[in-house]
Amino acid sequence: MLTKNNEVANPNLRPMITTPVFPTTSTEFINLVAHYHRAEIARMAGWRDRIDRTTNWAITVVAAMLSLSLSTPTAHHGVLVFAMLLVLLLLVIEARRYRFFDVYRSRVRRLERNYFAQVFAPEDGTTDNWVQVLGGDLRRPLFLISSQQALTRRLRRNYCWLFLILLLAWLLKTTFIRLEPSAVEVQLVRSLDEWVRNAAIGPAPGWLVVSVVALFYGWILYSAFRKPQGEGELAFGDVHV
Repeated sequence: MLTKNNEVANPNLRPMITTPVFPTTSTEFINLVAHYHRAEIARMAGWRDRIDRTTNWAITVVAAMLSLSLSTPTAHHGVLVFAMLLVLLLLVIEARRYRFFDVYRSRVRRLERNYFAQVFAPEDGTTDNWVQVLGGDLRRPLFLISSQQALTRRLRRNYCWLFLILLLAWLLKTTFIRLEPSAVEVQLVRSLDEWVRNAAIGPAPGWLVVSVVALFYGWILYSAFRKPQGEGELAFGDVHV
């Protein structure tokens, strides 16, 4: 069987597999490190953009629900409870995205701390072990923080303030203002029993709604202020977003 170049095609012949080219000089290694660092920066920036996008969604949800609930005295306070659930959903989504972001952030920081920092300001005590650690991470990438740790970090940075604003607005609608059935007269709540009755949402009694909100914000406080694990960059340093 002849090919286009009049050569005999051997069906038993397999294409030769060439091995990857590794850097052999210091110049080639520096180029490799620079390109790899740029690639990890791009991936880290991509996940950071996703994190910021989720935060923007949460802020938009809070602003919209506050405007809907506080713009008129006839608006029900259940809108704010619904806003708490939406913000919680966005927090869970953002915590998952943060775990991916932290993987690439740690790779970038490992390069900057052990390679670039040594170039600009050499210090004793830095070993070549970080190269093996980085190689192992590239072969078997794993999450470096748990979902709970990611939730805690995002709560400390942004979401604790959003939940606090929603709580204050909910207390304003339930504790200080009581709507009459006619939706015309507005009176102040004068007793605890009246406030509990005013916190009811449809068939759910007020005591149940108050208990659920109290338990939810108790979990928020615990998650936001529990003791961090690790030290330095592994804890809650300024390098974390």
